Amino acid sequence: MSLLTLSLSSNPAPAQWGTSAILSFSESGATVHIGRGSVDALRIIKKAARHLDGLGNKEIQLIGDWNAEQQWAFVCSYVSPKKPGGVHFVDNADKAELQQRAKAMLFTRDLINRAPEDIHPQSLAKEVSQWLSSLSNDITVKTIEGDALLEQGWIGIHGVGRGSQRPPLLLEVDFNPTGNPDAKVSAALVGKGITFDSGGYSIKSSEGMLTMKCDMGGAATVAGALGLAIMQGLEKRVKMFLCCAENLISGNAYKLGDILTYKNGTTVEVVNTDAEGRLVLADGLMAAGETGAPLIIDAATLTGAAMVAVGSEYNALFGLDKPLVAKAVQVAESVNEPAWPLPLEKWHQDNCPSAYADTANSRPVKGGGAGGASNAAGFLSRFVPNEGQGWLHFDLASAFNNSATNMLPAGATAAGIRTIAQLIRG
Repeated sequence: MSLLTLSLSSNPAPAQWGTSAILSFSESGATVHIGRGSVDALRIIKKAARHLDGLGNKEIQLIGDWNAEQQWAFVCSYVSPKKPGGVHFVDNADKAELQQRAKAMLFTRDLINRAPEDIHPQSLAKEVSQWLSSLSNDITVKTIEGDALLEQGWIGIHGVGRGSQRPPLLLEVDFNPTGNPDAKVSAALVGKGITFDSGGYSIKSSEGMLTMKCDMGGAATVAGALGLAIMQGLEKRVKMFLCCAENLISGNAYKLGDILTYKNGTTVEVVNTDAEGRLVLADGLMAAGETGAPLIIDAATLTGAAMVAVGSEYNALFGLDKPLVAKAVQVAESVNEPAWPLPLEKWHQDNCPSAYADTANSRPVKGGGAGGASNAAGFLSRFVPNEGQGWLHFDLASAFNNSATNMLPAGATAAGIRTIAQLIRG
């Protein structure tokens, strides 16, 4: 197999390649031309990566003067579902850390990209548990499945997933490197693990349903983040809760007009079975709150409204703890995983009123109506402790692209794993 060497240059491409060329080629390999002091250097590198992928190259060796973020930008844009590897990092001090990032990124992407027949609630829990256990001996797992969820009060996960022949489950992962079973939990992660989302009786269109294997992107993202943090030397106890279910239609599926009564006493009228993510996350957030962790982070491919607001290159970020939100934005910027805060106040809890329950799970209009992403976050805020202090909600608008762009391949991106890993490391 031929190996293309790729270098980086601040000089313009030779004239024969065109005045605006970002790539040039020679007998010895190829060069990416980023310009001198270009503020768009990482975007240029990403575009060059997509161009090289289009040429059918299989193996690329980066050589010369690349910094860590430049190499990372290239690998994230070059690897694709059909070609998950093929990039060899520069042999310098950054190599080991970049390989850790790549391992977490590829795991996350693979989980999201796989067919829903392969990744269902049981296989998602199994693969996450096995992967994290392969990284550390300090992992223990517990699974609550099927009707046991109902018996223990996890009404949201059970309600959403009961229509499938493959039962829903709540996976609890406990990473405790302290050796002390009574050690305090420093952070708790919660991930939306809807392994396929038909929309339920509020059924999606065929086009809208096609990509719904990605609706477990939140679960994959927090799992990838925890794995990355472990590889980076995480020394604190962290618990993770994955809320796993298939949202399908059957004679046993939950219905519009159903009322769910949660463990904290909150009653919820189901006005849209396609607003299921917040119903399962409510259970995960309450489980996270029971740990006493001062930091709770949830991640979910939750709303189309977030994508409308911030596009596909940013994740939307919410929280009632404004200093924590500001810190998360700074961390996201420092690791080149753009995140943007959208409005969330306590009064957003009341934006989905119900005549029959404390709240509805959405508003009975297309897409949840205006401010849908904030209203969804407001719903979630009913289920977190301490009036929302110490809680962050990531609505993963940049988690998945159905088709390739000029900077990213088709499929999962794993955007967010570095941000969350750094936040839980502290």
